[in-house]
Amino acid sequence: MDARKNTRNEAAALALAREADEIYATKGKQVIHLDLKKQKPTPAALKALLLGPTGNLRAPTLRIGRTLIVGFEEDTFRRLFT
Repeated sequence: MDARKNTRNEAAALALAREADEIYATKGKQVIHLDLKKQKPTPAALKALLLGPTGNLRAPTLRIGRTLIVGFEEDTFRRLFT
């Protein structure tokens, strides 16, 4: 899905997070990993990771099984896809 044409708002982004067991989110050069089976971040913390400045889900976002990957960081992609 092209995120520029099919935007996901805050409610849809949080719904995706509720379906995930773990989230990898790139913020700048930092990759934040949340294990949602062990950690219970607040909705505000999730929004800070998932939403961009427009208030929509950041791109690229991929869901693979119960893992949500937000943003691009080459080493993370390489580790998760090989």
